[in-house]
Amino acid sequence: MAPLIVINVVGLTPRLLAHMPNVAKVGSAAALRPVLPAVTCSMQATLLTGSMPRDHGIVGNGWYFRDLGEVLLWRQHNALIQGDQLWTAATGLRTANVCWWYAMGAPTDLLVTPRPVYHADGRKSPDCYTRPPSLHDDLEAALGPFPLFTYWGPNAGIASSEWIIAAARRILARERPDLLLVYVPHLDYDLQRYGPAGPEAIAAARAVDAALAPLLAEDAEVVVLSEYGITPVSRPVDINRALRAAGLLEVYVQAGMEYLDPWTSRAFAVADHQVAHVYVRDPGDLDRTRAVIGELAGVDEVLDQAGKAKYGLDHERAGELVAVAEPDAWFTYYYWLSDDRAPDFARLVDIHRKPGYDPAELFMDPRDPFVKLRAGAALARKKLGFRYTIRVVPLDPAPVRGSHGRLPDLPDDGPLIIAPSDRDSYEATEVKGLLASLAARAGR
Repeated sequence: MAPLIVINVVGLTPRLLAHMPNVAKVGSAAALRPVLPAVTCSMQATLLTGSMPRDHGIVGNGWYFRDLGEVLLWRQHNALIQGDQLWTAATGLRTANVCWWYAMGAPTDLLVTPRPVYHADGRKSPDCYTRPPSLHDDLEAALGPFPLFTYWGPNAGIASSEWIIAAARRILARERPDLLLVYVPHLDYDLQRYGPAGPEAIAAARAVDAALAPLLAEDAEVVVLSEYGITPVSRPVDINRALRAAGLLEVYVQAGMEYLDPWTSRAFAVADHQVAHVYVRDPGDLDRTRAVIGELAGVDEVLDQAGKAKYGLDHERAGELVAVAEPDAWFTYYYWLSDDRAPDFARLVDIHRKPGYDPAELFMDPRDPFVKLRAGAALARKKLGFRYTIRVVPLDPAPVRGSHGRLPDLPDDGPLIIAPSDRDSYEATEVKGLLASLAARAGR
């Protein structure tokens, strides 16, 4: 039997599918109803486990680790997902994972996942982790080094998607797995930068469709799905600044820069696109915190324990409260009140030190006339082997035009799944069972 390839095209919606003829040829699209929050890590965990965040524990792309006293985003260890996953359901099959999240430590036979090298002198180089280790040398010799997830410039991001697709094809040809999962991130960039309805979104859809054509032509059964749809936004909501103004959020100062102090804060938020987990240390502060957030323009709901249970988000890792933005709004992580007190990482692409997601990283500061010159000088220092910082990210979030995370108001703005089925919709929790049955058929 032909192997099963599951291609996760991030941000793919029925609206964009109209501009992707190669993907459309796979079959009829069905609506895929996501979980809250509709973000990468929560949705992928649901697709792999068939359960809600209350059960698998992935309440967002990151959360406050109370036992460590740290906000951590984009962790990679598979053991963070609680419960059985697709890999264990696909018993007896040879499995491969190319860049789906929480890959490290998963019981797959073959694995490729982003893993930068942090050199001893402070430099950072894009790279990947593979299993077996020999796969790394093979892919690098055939395809070149794993590329940086490029944010800036025309058609930003397609290089990384093209490398991922080429890696999947090489693994398919040389290793012949029964089940191959592939993550294609390209649509995320321009849709957040420019919005989902403009010419940039259409160009991005056409670019990823062309890049996918060789993989779609392989002798395999193919399922194409997405995690969420990106919708237009125009209003950033400074949730942490509001909590600070109310005397609930604390900072500490080093070298003239302010850092979020989660140990002493009575309440603070981990912003994650259109959803924010709000951690409240003392139950006596819950009502006041909820009132402060509920009064903010751009906030649609503030979920307490009952509200979290309604959406299947009542896990111990979740905030005591969860804020959901209105359709045209999203949450910043900003907590400083004056830009001259912002930490140095605020102007960098630094997804691990920021205590929340920052879509401003998709932009070079439009108010800096020398921003490209300074970026070029920093890259030159990198090539010469010197330390460097690319301080180009704006502190003004206004340019962001697309976001996600809340449940979609319309099916055309939500994710989809193209699979051999006559159904017109799936719950995200049903996908694991579908893929397991298709994989079992492929492995016979």
